[in-house]
Amino acid sequence: MARLAQTAGLTDVQEEIISTVRDFVDKEIIPHAQALEHADEYPTDIVEGMKEMGLFGLTIPEEFGGLGESLLTYALVVEQIARGWMSVSGVINTHFIVAHMIKQHGTPEQKQHYLPKMATGEIRGSFSMSEPDLGSDVAAIKTRAKKDGDDYVIDGAKMWLTNGGSSNLIALLVKTDEGADKAHKNLTTFLIDKEPGFGEVAPGLTIPGKIDKMGYKGVDTTEAVFADYRVGADKILGGASGKGFAHMMDGVEVGRVNVAARACGIAIRAFELAIEYAQQRKTFGKQIADHQAIAFKLAEMATKVEAAHLMMVNAARLKDSGERNDVEAGMAKYLASEYCAEVTQESFRIHGGYGYSKEYEIERLMREAPFLLIGEGTSEIQKTIISRGLLREYKARG
Repeated sequence: MARLAQTAGLTDVQEEIISTVRDFVDKEIIPHAQALEHADEYPTDIVEGMKEMGLFGLTIPEEFGGLGESLLTYALVVEQIARGWMSVSGVINTHFIVAHMIKQHGTPEQKQHYLPKMATGEIRGSFSMSEPDLGSDVAAIKTRAKKDGDDYVIDGAKMWLTNGGSSNLIALLVKTDEGADKAHKNLTTFLIDKEPGFGEVAPGLTIPGKIDKMGYKGVDTTEAVFADYRVGADKILGGASGKGFAHMMDGVEVGRVNVAARACGIAIRAFELAIEYAQQRKTFGKQIADHQAIAFKLAEMATKVEAAHLMMVNAARLKDSGERNDVEAGMAKYLASEYCAEVTQESFRIHGGYGYSKEYEIERLMREAPFLLIGEGTSEIQKTIISRGLLREYKARG
């Protein structure tokens, strides 16, 4: 058992789940990740394996056919999957966020309709806030849903939907007319059913195609274009309009823990590759791990891996306890993503010229790590959230 990134206080069930996933990653993901990633090929067999393991229903309550596990368990699973190939963790991440939102905020009918099929992976979720002209400025959303009798008609364009093509359910944030004086109170979340694939996947809804990306290959990232798309009021999450901002922020909080876990996974793998290579490569008559310059790099990398893991675990446990964790999730996402980029680059440097070759795994990690500096809010957004929370807690007196 590796020394780094261990988690104290896990139950026997949690230990068994993590061990099973780790074995799956070692046998079914790592050996195939390079070929699939370079071909930008969807990991169909890996996804089917995750379905069989019940990972799509990991946090869905047992009454709806899931495993009923905690955010911490999920985060530790994601850490292991991202260690194998970060794109695979993306397949279940947005699905998990949508399932969490329905579990926490859905009507009884919505929970009964969606959650059992989400637990098996029959229904796969994607999550949509961003638009072509905005990312973190959620209140400025332009995609609009207008009331028309008992229905709503949606028009607008959305951007950066992970699983936009492969999913058959979108949790969609749009602007509605609630007459509120604050923009974020005029937002509503709709549950949009569609067919998997590209082109017109439902009347009035088009998924144009995959966005070509630097990294994060295999998983499909798309736009979504709505033109006179008609949807019933029963598809409003929770049954009440104007609450979409709160729904989405709850989803983003768990999403930030997820991104932190992904960053931890990539950093762990980058460290594993570096320390193995440093004991194989020899210069000046000895393995490069015996040179102080390399040994110190390994020490610094391991310390960053450990620190990021501990902060991620703390944020997950806080959310599981029911406490507010916006500051802790922001800190975990910020630190883990920055450390991930640093550890990955140090591993790249240790590999020397071979790190620049597509034959070596570190080349892929170098293209994947930067995504985590952006996903679920940039480091600058995290600092904004953290500083606001600190000022709230440490408000000056007098």
